[in-house]
Amino acid sequence: MEFQLNLNSGKFYSMRYLFILVLVLVLQSCGEKKEKIFPRKTELTESVYASATIQPDSLYQVYSAVGGILDRNLVEEGDVVKKGTPLLQIINNTPKLNTENAKLSLQLARENYKGSAAVLDGIKDEIRAAELTYYNDSINYFRQKRLWEQKIGSKSDFDTRKLTYELSRNNLKLLQSKYRRTKNELQTQVNQAQNNYEQAKINTEDFTVTSKINGKVYELMKESGEIVNITEPVAAVGSDAVFIIKMLVDEVDIVKLSLGQKTLVTLDAYENQVFDATVTKIYPRKDERSQTFTVEASFDKPPKKLYPGLAGEGNIIIAKKKGVLTIPKDYLMEGNKVQTENGPVGVSVGLQNLEYVEIMEGISESTALIKPEQ
Repeated sequence: MEFQLNLNSGKFYSMRYLFILVLVLVLQSCGEKKEKIFPRKTELTESVYASATIQPDSLYQVYSAVGGILDRNLVEEGDVVKKGTPLLQIINNTPKLNTENAKLSLQLARENYKGSAAVLDGIKDEIRAAELTYYNDSINYFRQKRLWEQKIGSKSDFDTRKLTYELSRNNLKLLQSKYRRTKNELQTQVNQAQNNYEQAKINTEDFTVTSKINGKVYELMKESGEIVNITEPVAAVGSDAVFIIKMLVDEVDIVKLSLGQKTLVTLDAYENQVFDATVTKIYPRKDERSQTFTVEASFDKPPKKLYPGLAGEGNIIIAKKKGVLTIPKDYLMEGNKVQTENGPVGVSVGLQNLEYVEIMEGISESTALIKPEQ
């Protein structure tokens, strides 16, 4: 009798254990409800993502045309400058001396050509004297010639007068030719001296680096006493009022872009603010290192304060539709299929962004979708 009681007790505990196990499985089954949603119609915008950096318009690096030692910077970072404003001075006395020598040579050439002690004035005096001699000798010659025609006087007197006349005429012609030749030579010397002086001034100006635009000095890269060479920039100058947005776009997206497309820009410095911009330039060359293309955009209404190098993000809008059937992208499976209560269904997709995708065919708003397992 005691053995029977113990046996019945073992059955009781086995049945109890089985009941608890079934209950746990049922509860687990109930807890594993599949997450599901229904497609809905909404406005969908497709855009191309790009990293963005703010740069001043017309920003360029300033180079020196000559090498040397930096004497001093003539401006400070942040200064607003005009085109032609000297930015820095490089030490080199040789161009200054050459310029002074060229200036003196030019002054001497001008003095010889036009001054009171000009060489031409001396030749002019010789010509005037030769003209008087020629005039006097011609009178004597033609008088002697008439007398000789009348058989008056001797042949030797006639020949002497004729020779004197011809010598005076030739001397006058030689002096007139000398005047023209000397005048041309002196004019050439003036022109050459002028060219040498202008070249010397240019060489001197090369040692003073100037701004090529109206703008602001954003960076000075050398200090007094440092070596300056023609291969290293010495400053950076750009617009002080107009800024552009430089964006890097992946090569798979570049063919979707065109000039004039609207862009939504966010900047780290302006949290929770979105700025409208417009694509103004697409660079045709790809950066082989980053595998990206550079795209420029301009603000429709820029922030009050901007600085070079401000970073952010850009979304270039390439398409926009209203009233399209959309689902979250994480409900779309590989092969353009969705999981329904009746199993996988193939769909046709259209526009898409980072979160949603347009469904063109395959399901409707009443189709319950189950989120696929990750």
